[in-house]
Amino acid sequence: MNADTQKIAQYLGEALATERALTRVLQSQIAMTPSGQYRDALETHLRETRDHAERVQDRMEDIGAGESTLAATGGLIESLIGQALALAKTPLDLLRGSGGEETVLKNAKDAAATEALEIATYTAIERLAKDVGDDKTARVAREIRRDEERMLDRILQEIPQLTGKVVAADVRGNGSYDVSRTGAGEAVREAAQSAGETARTAGTKAKEAARTARRVPGVARAEGEVKGAVASADDLAIAGYEDLNAEEIVKRLPSLSQIDLAKVDGFERRHQDRTTITDRVQSLLGDEPWPGYDEQNVQEIRKALDGADSSKAREVADYERRHKDRNGVLQATEAAVAA
Repeated sequence: MNADTQKIAQYLGEALATERALTRVLQSQIAMTPSGQYRDALETHLRETRDHAERVQDRMEDIGAGESTLAATGGLIESLIGQALALAKTPLDLLRGSGGEETVLKNAKDAAATEALEIATYTAIERLAKDVGDDKTARVAREIRRDEERMLDRILQEIPQLTGKVVAADVRGNGSYDVSRTGAGEAVREAAQSAGETARTAGTKAKEAARTARRVPGVARAEGEVKGAVASADDLAIAGYEDLNAEEIVKRLPSLSQIDLAKVDGFERRHQDRTTITDRVQSLLGDEPWPGYDEQNVQEIRKALDGADSSKAREVADYERRHKDRNGVLQATEAAVAA
C-alpha cells in the first residue's frame, strides 16, 4: 500500500469509526424523542448512517484496507467507546427529572455538532481523493457529505421548535414531554406485547430468554428504569403501591430485585417523586454479586457458592442482608467463609 492509499485508508477509517459511534448515538436519541417529524428525521438518518458505514467499509476493502487499519488509527476503540456511552446514558437521560424537552433539545444541539464534524471529515476525504486521483473514493465522500448536509439543515430547522417546547415546559410550566411516546416507551410496550404472546405459546422458553438477557451486566437495571417510566402502579412488584404511604413502601424495597427497584424508581420519579422513596432506592441499587443473581433461587445461589473464595462469599452475604435476607443463602456464605 503506497503513501497515497495509506492516507486515504486513514481518513476512511476515522470516518467509519464516527459512523459506527453515531449509529448508537442516534439509537439513544430516538429512544428519548417523542414521535413526530423530528424523530422521523432521526430514524431516516439512522438508516442513512448504517448505509454510510457499509459504503465506507466497502471502499476500504476495495483499496486493500480492513479492520486492522481502523484499529491502527484508534478508530475502532473510539467507535466502541461511543457505542458504550450511548447505550449507558439512555435510561439515565430518560429519568433525569422532568426536563424531557430540555434533553431532546440538548441532543439536537449535539447532533448538529456531530453533523458538522462529519461534513468536515467527508470534505477532507473528497479533496484528498481528488488530489491523488481516487475518483471512486471522492464520489463516495461527496454523496455521503450531501446526506450529512441535508441532516444538518433539518436539525437547524427543528431547533427553534424544540426550544419553544423548553420554554413552554420550564418557563411557563406547560410541559408536553411524554416518555410513553418516546422510542423507548413504544419499544417497551411492543416488547411486553410480544413477550406476552410468546409466553402464551412457549411460556417457559420466553421466561428463560428474558432471564438470560438480564444476566448481561446493566441490562436488568436499564430494563427496569425504562419500564418504570411507562408503567402503571399495578405493574410494580409492590402490591397496592398507590395505597401505601412512603414509609410502608420503603419497608418493602429491600426484598426487590435490581430490576424491580429500578422500575419503582422510574415510576416514582414520573409521578409523586418522593425523595424518601427514591433516595432509599438509590441506596439499594448496585451491582449484583454476579449477573443474574437476583433471578436465582436459594438452591442456585448455594450451588454457585461452592468453591467460592471468602471475599466473594462476604460480598454475597452483604448484598443478601441488604436485600432479600434469605437464611439459606446466608448460611451458605458462612460455610464458604469458614471453608
